[in-house]
Amino acid sequence: MTDSPLPRISCVILCHNYGRYLDRAITSCLQQEPGRYTLHEILVIDDGSTDDTPEICRRHQGHVRVIRRTRRGFAQTLTDAVLFADGDWIAFLDADDWFHPAKLRTCADSITPSRLLIDHWETVVGPDGSPLLPEPHPGGNTSTLLVRLDAARTLLPVTNEIHFHALRDAGHGHTLTESLVNYRLHPASMTDRTLNGSSQHYRADVCTDLARQLTAPTAAPPPWATAATLRRIAHCYRARGAGHRVEAHLQQGHRARTPRPLGAMLHHTLRGRAPLATWLRTLASVTRDRPLAPPPPALAIGPVPAVAPPPTRQNAM
Repeated sequence: MTDSPLPRISCVILCHNYGRYLDRAITSCLQQEPGRYTLHEILVIDDGSTDDTPEICRRHQGHVRVIRRTRRGFAQTLTDAVLFADGDWIAFLDADDWFHPAKLRTCADSITPSRLLIDHWETVVGPDGSPLLPEPHPGGNTSTLLVRLDAARTLLPVTNEIHFHALRDAGHGHTLTESLVNYRLHPASMTDRTLNGSSQHYRADVCTDLARQLTAPTAAPPPWATAATLRRIAHCYRARGAGHRVEAHLQQGHRARTPRPLGAMLHHTLRGRAPLATWLRTLASVTRDRPLAPPPPALAIGPVPAVAPPPTRQNAM
């Protein structure tokens, strides 16, 4: 009997005008500890950068594959990452973040035939790379995910990494509580978070779009879930989307707009057979007229630019 081939991992770096951080991101992929995996490729998708990103890529010529094109935005770049990757698994990395040396080794040790998504915790750092929080923080964002490529392709097109969380909700995920990435916060990555409700409205839209996609009448169920499972998960995402909408209204001082999404949240929570705890917390926040998580001003990371970008995580794009 021969051993199964080692999983091939594609590290895909998403970059738009983050040349000042890109070298560290690429180097963190090149300096991964050996383990039960093969580093199949390092792919940089340059989404129309106008800074020194091309020069940084040239310095690593022979070690990275580069796709450079005109600006298309985060959603299309995340979709293209899945389309252009060539390994068995894909490890996303926003260009202003960097991996811990044990990232791939530790994640690879958790790969099993039934797992399609592995995520881990993160260390939140400031512009200069120094920690902003004393302890590791639960992940879930782009740079904390390792996704089975064939499963990821069944979810295309994607607009946000939240789409991949559906694999975990279907029972095919595994979470590591180790911090395996440094997640950088800086003024360019925080602009939408300081606008009351902006980030929450965006997340509500993403969750609603994902729920609609999971239950599209023309779509056959993927190998990792039955139609009934997809319907249940879709209800859960509609509930989450409604919860984000309630939070957005509270952050914007529009409590009078919360009854409808609050009712929708309860309806879909029950249909999705999810625990009521989150809905009860949201109800309490409406009763107190106080958001669950008011957006921070600037988190002591410097001034925030006056011009607000589209409501996505800008350190990804």
